[in-house]
Amino acid sequence: MVAKGETVVEANKLKALSLFVSKSCRGVSFERSISLYKVVVDDGSALSNIPEVDFQRSESPPMLPRARTFTLSTQNSNRYFSRFRELSKVRHISFDHTFGQLPIAEEELDPDPEKASAEGFVDAKLPPSVLEPAIKTAKPTQSQAKSRLDVILLEQNWSTVYKRLFVVSFVLNLACLVLAAVGHFHYAKTHAALFSVANVLMVVLVRSEVFLRIVFWLAVEILGYRWIPVLVKTSVTAFLQSVGGIHSGCGVSSVMWLVFAIEETLRHRNENSKAILAIAFAILVLLLISCLAAFPLFRHIHHNFFERLHRFAGWSTLILIWAFVICSASYDPATKSYSVRGKQLLQRKELWCTFITTLMIIRPWLFVRRVGVETTIPPAANNSLLNFSGGIKPGILARISRSPLSEWHAFGIISDGKKRHTILAGAVGDFTKGLVENPPTHLWVRTFHFAGLPFLVNMYNRVVLVATGSGICVFLSFLLQPTKADVHVIWIAKSIQKSYGDEIFDTVNKISPHRFTVVDTAISGRPRTKELVVNKAKEWGAEVVIVTSNPSGTNEIVNSCKKAGIPAFGPIWDS
Repeated sequence: MVAKGETVVEANKLKALSLFVSKSCRGVSFERSISLYKVVVDDGSALSNIPEVDFQRSESPPMLPRARTFTLSTQNSNRYFSRFRELSKVRHISFDHTFGQLPIAEEELDPDPEKASAEGFVDAKLPPSVLEPAIKTAKPTQSQAKSRLDVILLEQNWSTVYKRLFVVSFVLNLACLVLAAVGHFHYAKTHAALFSVANVLMVVLVRSEVFLRIVFWLAVEILGYRWIPVLVKTSVTAFLQSVGGIHSGCGVSSVMWLVFAIEETLRHRNENSKAILAIAFAILVLLLISCLAAFPLFRHIHHNFFERLHRFAGWSTLILIWAFVICSASYDPATKSYSVRGKQLLQRKELWCTFITTLMIIRPWLFVRRVGVETTIPPAANNSLLNFSGGIKPGILARISRSPLSEWHAFGIISDGKKRHTILAGAVGDFTKGLVENPPTHLWVRTFHFAGLPFLVNMYNRVVLVATGSGICVFLSFLLQPTKADVHVIWIAKSIQKSYGDEIFDTVNKISPHRFTVVDTAISGRPRTKELVVNKAKEWGAEVVIVTSNPSGTNEIVNSCKKAGIPAFGPIWDS
């Protein structure tokens, strides 16, 4: 029964309309099965001036979306001409299965409808679902946009798990130090250097890729059951994501203990050699430099310098700690001479702490290789795709370098788990811009890949993953391989085929829209991301949302989800 104000359009006319749209929008994917469709016209009039088309002679049959109903507006139709002009310039639209009646932002409409009419575009209102998602917002002004530094310095308050772990690590060490200083912890007072070395071990351990890979795997294997409470899973996720707080807290504590050890040594200088004291001072200087360079402001402004300084200062400190341990164990105050005795040396706890620290530092370098890479640069030249041999599991991250002694860069991996994997690198820094301007044929890699926040996805039952831009490389593998968790991925990017190339474009088009929401901002404008993510998480029944975006965007999405009662995580500045 056709209601008043609705007209059933003949199938061949609707097919002709779809052919016109498909010719204007090259590459648009329509539904193949076509029957009579119901078209709602505002004034109840029938469509006219749609040419008859002999589809037997058409190059390819046009296709329409699966939705049953869409609206053709004759009252305000000129406002929507620009949509067809915009779509005629792009090569792909990702259709949703259900049309929704949601608003199109006024600022995105063509201000000159007469010009659009003269160009002969169809007098129709596009289904909002074509412009997925249909909720849109204007681009934030420069005053509204927040820089990465703003997020690092102003929005990382003391309530974060990272800061809590820092405080706990530091306060525990401070309490022990105070007890030692007042004479209530005699062992710590006489072994202050050991406490300093033990803190250095913790600094290295919580940053060891081998150690953390084992810890993350255990977390997934032990907690990856449906009956485990979500609160337990999110608590473990927050802890593992924020172990950098332990790294920082123990780093500062190692300096504090070393100062105390030097002060005790100066009190009993007759029992120690000047060489041991000099080595201790050298270690102190290097630790202080490392701690000061890690301060967020300096680290943000001089990131490359920080990485080199942190690495070489750390190696130098390790060498000096070995010298300190050996000299301290072999020095005889009575004869004021050095005599290395193996048994006595092996009994020193400082030796074993230093030995484990050395193993943790050397281990990743045993997997460094120089390998061939096939580099693809998309037409927009704002990303690079680096193809390597070997399949990789979802959630695993990689490090690559042109100069392994000076810098390493971490990236997500796209892989179907079979014969190869791909790194998608956005050209945002010196290193990644260099990959576009001077595509490499060989790169240094660490064949032992490490686990990050995405690896913990398999600890949950249902998850929504949100990525912007090249951040999709972190999550795409979850759609290409079988996983324990049921995931839905939201990807927001601009000019997908032009920016990310045919390979990524073809890959995402093969994925079921039930598990994948793609928003091309060149077509549909900027979405209201917070509303989109929260609504999708509720619809999906997600236990957690994981975000990969810029610091400001990540912060906003995570906070919005938490306000809606949905646990959410995203990369933190020191993750």
